[in-house]
Amino acid sequence: MATSYMDYTLPTTEFTYDLSNNPLFKKDENNYINSLSIKQLNTLGNTSLLDIFLNTGNVVEPHTHQNATELVYCISGSAVVSLINPFTNELLHFPITPGQVANVPQGWWHYEVATADHTHLLAIFDAPVPEAIFGSDTLRLTPAKLLAYTYCLDEKKVQEALAPIQKTVIIGPPADCQPSTAPASNSAPNVNHQPYVMPNVQPNMQPNMQPNMQPNTQPNTQPNVQPNMQPNSQPNNQLNMQPYVNRLPYWGTWVDPRIIHEPGCPYYRELPVNTNNQEER
Repeated sequence: MATSYMDYTLPTTEFTYDLSNNPLFKKDENNYINSLSIKQLNTLGNTSLLDIFLNTGNVVEPHTHQNATELVYCISGSAVVSLINPFTNELLHFPITPGQVANVPQGWWHYEVATADHTHLLAIFDAPVPEAIFGSDTLRLTPAKLLAYTYCLDEKKVQEALAPIQKTVIIGPPADCQPSTAPASNSAPNVNHQPYVMPNVQPNMQPNMQPNMQPNTQPNTQPNVQPNMQPNSQPNNQLNMQPYVNRLPYWGTWVDPRIIHEPGCPYYRELPVNTNNQEER
């Protein structure tokens, strides 16, 4: 608990509070968030929370908490807590059901998607008042011209795409939105669509994930084939493989930071695969 200098003998000392009196955001009757901080309960100390209610497909939009770690506890329903690990550049997904938690370290980019109706989450923070930077604000307040220039995009298309974002979303999609794409929780079929399967990931794959490989058939005839192949030289042979499926606890795509660069990019040099080690195993 944070050091407190308040006088607990004063009549203004508060020990209880009704969160329904402090709504943070309300999309509709089934999707809303109430909040509690030291502003509502002056004896709270160095902790705070959000009381989150969601129906299937609703999303607590991508955001960060620059001053607090967030512990997400599932009371009812189910949800997927997704985050980007800045140390590995991985997009990770953690499904939670009643009694389970997912922890988001301070400052990490994350979001939550409800996968069942009447989902009830409790987000607990180690700060008296949690702060947040929302993705909708980042997108709508950053000039489209700068985004287009920085990422080599069509400025007109960027403007058109971001024009509907006129305020902080918090719970998406907005009530008046007619989405042109399916909710993120329906993206599981796309797990196999990996444009590049990095050769040096293969040593960590399960043997039954390479049904077409026969390492013992011609052990000495083509010893240098694998080490010299380009990262994108085997896309058709790997279409039915799921190289990252064991790292996906639910839906979505595991993001390998190396695939964001084209082969030959100066920021990344592909390492050869030691096929001899694979055969020995």
